Amino acid sequence: MTVLQVVFILISAFLGYLIGRVGDRYINPLMKDPSWAPHHWIYGAIIMIIGLVLMEKQAMGLWLFSFGLGHLISDFNDFVDLKFIGSDNKENPKFWGID
Repeated sequence: MTVLQVVFILISAFLGYLIGRVGDRYINPLMKDPSWAPHHWIYGAIIMIIGLVLMEKQAMGLWLFSFGLGHLISDFNDFVDLKFIGSDNKENPKFWGID
């Protein structure tokens, strides 16, 4: 694996984290934090599974896996508590961080 490939993998993971944080910080409040919506770590796990399936055939699978991992990490506390559906009930969520 070349240095450039590692850089692309890290950028992909960071983009997944950023998109997860934007969804948690800005899109959830726009939607009035619905109680029916799934937590966004689930989307990261689904993207990771798709990346694992594609990893044997395409290099893009590794990028998808790292993107999904970054997305999952952005909502890691809900993943650890296995919260699947429900509102976050956060007053003022932080953008940078894991919650």
